[in-house]
Amino acid sequence: MMSGAAVLMSISLAACSAAKEEVKAVKTEAKTAAKAWSYEGETGPEHWGDLDAANAACANGKEQSPINLESAKAKSVENGELQVRYAPTVFSIANNGHTVQANAKAGTNVLTVDGVEYKLAQFHFHTPSEHELNGKGYDMELHLVHKSADNKLAVLGILLKAGQKNEQLAALWAAMPKEKTTADVALNAPVDLEALLPKNRATFRYNGSLTTPPCSEGVKWTVLEQPVEISEEQIKQFKSLFPDNHRPVQPVNSREVTKH
Repeated sequence: MMSGAAVLMSISLAACSAAKEEVKAVKTEAKTAAKAWSYEGETGPEHWGDLDAANAACANGKEQSPINLESAKAKSVENGELQVRYAPTVFSIANNGHTVQANAKAGTNVLTVDGVEYKLAQFHFHTPSEHELNGKGYDMELHLVHKSADNKLAVLGILLKAGQKNEQLAALWAAMPKEKTTADVALNAPVDLEALLPKNRATFRYNGSLTTPPCSEGVKWTVLEQPVEISEEQIKQFKSLFPDNHRPVQPVNSREVTKH
């Protein structure tokens, strides 16, 4: 049988242990909160670099995305046409709290840049557009994110403007989760990305970054010059979930932008 002193010591040690766990939990919660980011207020784009040391490139990077693509300043290149191999593909979708993202179930869609193949990993949307074309923004922008065998990224950007209903996105829009998801939602019909691309395949290319934290650089950007139409109703539906989820344009600095 334990003595009174032993009981008191046991209680004291238990209380001390509980207090340490509580402090640890508070620190973990504070650390998690410090890493949170958004598109407005004190956690918006202008503050991303201050939220976490891992986001330093958001504030100090010299090759950040998006940018304003200026036709008059872009270097014309005769070769280097857009090289994609896209086929109707089944995707699963998720609402990650920042956008709606479609995740590829198979690596059958390929973008080739400078002879290197990048397989489509996911695509997602921003509103309004992140890139500008000659100083003009668009209603939305689609980013198709591809990854190479050595984990390098190449993104194909498609500007979206109000017009006719986009039938290629209809199935995705119909299944679009209204709340943040913890598991992907499978689409019943495949998405034909090839049919989603505009007829005019002229592009701008430049070296840039992710447009969300941690804003990592070394991303090969290709942005199609011709916008693709999407209906006002489709835009309205997306904006009901994400009224504004774009990062403003960043300085081009000394980067070369090419036109193909």
